[in-house]
Amino acid sequence: MTFRIGDSVPRTEDPLLLSGKGRYTDDVNEPGQAYAWMVRSQHAHGVLKDVSIETAKHMPGVLAIYTAADLAAYGPHKCALDFKMRDGTPMKRPVRKSLASGKVRYVGDPVACVVARTSMQAKDAAEAVELDIDPLPAVALASEAAKPGAPQLYDDVPGNVQLDFLWGEPDKVAQAFAAAAHVTRLKLRNTRVVVAAMEPRSRFASTMAIASRSPARARACSRCATSSPRSSACRRTR
Repeated sequence: MTFRIGDSVPRTEDPLLLSGKGRYTDDVNEPGQAYAWMVRSQHAHGVLKDVSIETAKHMPGVLAIYTAADLAAYGPHKCALDFKMRDGTPMKRPVRKSLASGKVRYVGDPVACVVARTSMQAKDAAEAVELDIDPLPAVALASEAAKPGAPQLYDDVPGNVQLDFLWGEPDKVAQAFAAAAHVTRLKLRNTRVVVAAMEPRSRFASTMAIASRSPARARACSRCATSSPRSSACRRTR
């Protein structure tokens, strides 16, 4: 079946979802599984002075609590994009870590991860983790963040502009507007482009021993809601 631009595309997922046959991460369970709960920043911008886990790590069911220091050996996230600025210089690549260190940069920025035997035990312990954050000025719009004098999120990204990208032929575009009978000027606010799954981003991971291999080895199995399973697998194995 082919479609033209503008054609209505019939949905195919509704029969399963409306009949209660949808499959979500919480539907997948294994004996003895553990649960993770993220501790997140309540500030949009601030200096992260301390993460206290002493009380939380002794609470019932808690198996582990991770902070940025525990993940230091794994390094930061890798950026697969390789765009150039309009002047030909490389795009800015600020260091982005799985858990915040030194600074938080948005409401919900993950700071710690609590792992416990049940989801409620993980939640209770996460609420006992204490964050010491000195709030810094913040703005909510990208247009405001790019203005002179705006709060600086990353020291190595001047003006908060990671990429100033040019595509097309601006001279010809300018000529077309100059020759147009009517010109309309308007401001467009583009929301963040993101895959919006019906459940929050989640993952169910398990390992199993491969008895037939010598020496013994284990195989990891991961189930997650993603539109790009291959790239997700690549990131997971690096």
